[in-house]
Amino acid sequence: MAETVTATVDNPPPPASTPRERRGWYLYDWANSAFQTTVITVFLGPFLTTVTELAAGCELGADSCDGYVHPLGIRVAAGSYYPYLISLSVLLTVFVLPVIGAVADRSAHKKRLLGAAAFTGAGATVAMALVTGERYLLGGALFLVANISFGAAVVVYNSFLPQLGGPDERDGISSRGWAIGYLGGGVLLALNLVAVTMFSEDGNPQRTLDLARWSIVSAGVWWAVFTLVPLRWLREHPTAAALRGGGNVLSDGFRQLGRTLREIRAYPLTLYFLLAFLVYNDGIQTVITLASQYGTEELHLEQGTLIVTILLVQFLAFGGALGLGALARRIGAWKTVLLSLVLWTGVIIAAFRLPEKAPLPFMILGGAIGLVLGGSQALSRSLFSQLIPAGKEGEYYGFYEISDKGTSWLGPLAFGLVFQLTSSYRVGLVSLLIFFVVGFALLAAVPIRRAIVAAGNTPPRVL
Repeated sequence: MAETVTATVDNPPPPASTPRERRGWYLYDWANSAFQTTVITVFLGPFLTTVTELAAGCELGADSCDGYVHPLGIRVAAGSYYPYLISLSVLLTVFVLPVIGAVADRSAHKKRLLGAAAFTGAGATVAMALVTGERYLLGGALFLVANISFGAAVVVYNSFLPQLGGPDERDGISSRGWAIGYLGGGVLLALNLVAVTMFSEDGNPQRTLDLARWSIVSAGVWWAVFTLVPLRWLREHPTAAALRGGGNVLSDGFRQLGRTLREIRAYPLTLYFLLAFLVYNDGIQTVITLASQYGTEELHLEQGTLIVTILLVQFLAFGGALGLGALARRIGAWKTVLLSLVLWTGVIIAAFRLPEKAPLPFMILGGAIGLVLGGSQALSRSLFSQLIPAGKEGEYYGFYEISDKGTSWLGPLAFGLVFQLTSSYRVGLVSLLIFFVVGFALLAAVPIRRAIVAAGNTPPRVL
């Protein structure tokens, strides 16, 4: 007679996800990727910089602006306002995300936490409709709220991953989620670019500014509407601490975070993986961030070429995430990520050799980036899920998201310093090779199977 296992507070039943639940999880990536692509990648920087220049007394559509604004009494060049906002957002994110993760682990209602973060971010994005005239301070405040909420929602969203499948399933689940996200972000971006192309007018910079504003607003609407599906389809899988209940979730979360910071030294291999991810992911983020600048300043390509390349990256990343996910099933996620870093090294070398004023080679290279981009990020996420002690998914993904966002200044700093010394964007780009080479060496040195066992988890069959 089969033994009956009774679930208790300290011994909750193992999670069993359904196909519907997994589809709901995928669709949150579809929902929030609109913010990353339409807002962060394309429209917000130029839009908010233009609004700030207006506040600094510059004419709309002027080729250059030497004016200053004075937020909180601080003298800031109009062109520096948006980069400073990004830096401030990163700083605040570093403090917020681990706390959000700790609260998520102790909450029996993670879906509510996901919804609260997502709708707050989406609401702040939609409120960009109010950023008219010279309201640069309002735009900056809304961006901070939206970007921090975006990161907080991603931490909660990622913490669902270990509950959606066993060790042998997570690479595929993570890859499909990332692929769906690139597809969703690409679809909305394409629609917005079509609208901008159709309705813009030569010699009318105000129309261009308005179109950018409403494109940003559309991303907030998209984010909010499609978040409704995962909130309905996902199920709660509370941890033992959440089932135990009692006390205040927020204060308990702070205390738990303190304990985790003291205890994390017990998992040195997990920390070592995070260090490797910090290094190579910084290289990836820098390539994404500086690709347009490299194409414009060094290769002298037109804006249309850059837009087409961005869309190409988005849609090919869909196939790339699925393709590398399939490869991971054959050779393992760890080896596949290592292979992707070799491919990234090839991308950097190829970018160095690109000819000027040649759009086709640039778009081909963009396609190569798309194929390797989604898979390297998706498999890093699923691989990290194997290294998290049970019941602390939110906290550890809080640290992971810091490694994703909080350190992305290293690559741009290296690029900027090399450019300042050499006055060459090509040499600056080559300086990023060190992130992929060192990241590869660090990741290759992680005894990944032993690291998974040390975290108290069962390794997948193939690594």
